[in-house]
Amino acid sequence: MDHPWNLQTVVITGAGSGLGRALCGRFVELGARVAALDVRPASLAALPGAGAALQPWECDVTRWPEVERVFAGVGPVDVLVNSAGIVGRTGMKSQDTDPQDVAAVFGVNFFGSYHTSRAALPGMIERGYGRVLHIASIAGKEGNAGMLAYSSSKAAVIGMTKVQGKEVAGTGVTVNALAPAVIRTALLDTMPEQQVKYMTDKIPMQRCGTLEEVVAMVEFIVSPACSFTTGFTFDLSGGRATY
Repeated sequence: MDHPWNLQTVVITGAGSGLGRALCGRFVELGARVAALDVRPASLAALPGAGAALQPWECDVTRWPEVERVFAGVGPVDVLVNSAGIVGRTGMKSQDTDPQDVAAVFGVNFFGSYHTSRAALPGMIERGYGRVLHIASIAGKEGNAGMLAYSSSKAAVIGMTKVQGKEVAGTGVTVNALAPAVIRTALLDTMPEQQVKYMTDKIPMQRCGTLEEVVAMVEFIVSPACSFTTGFTFDLSGGRATY
């Protein structure tokens, strides 16, 4: 069965900036109906092209009742891309971390992805088609020193992807993850320069990835053409991940 973009509803979290914003623009270009979720009303208001093709939804993905409300309003979902994420405090040893900060990072990075996929999957399975993509990180595979909360939360996302991907196998639905290395977004500006250098120095290509490169890979993973891969974590790491 064909699933042309102009008949699909795509939900993107963290839509107000960075990767989420770039993905909104791309899927509008493709002709999809885009539901743009973000916790910041000002960021949603600044999204270009809001209207019939792009519908902004204020939503705190860490709160299940809010997610449930928004997904009921959006209606049937064909594609879900979980790009909402925060780094939290970095550059400190595990024993020096603040438990509240760690919980906040898990709230967005893991529970946000869990909540939205919990809301989207039943309808996808019932209709026999769907694509879920969780944006993880190479840090979730390797663990970045000084980034306990971020690395651990992204490892949890990868674990969830493996579980969900197996559970939906054979239903017409796929669940996968993408694990980028350092991507040049505004998120980097919130991190200490030494932490960014530590991560970039591990990349054999000796550069950050670009938003355009991430968007192109996301587009393939959530397309109808990517139908035989589920529970997998794709790498986008400039040669850092070779396993």
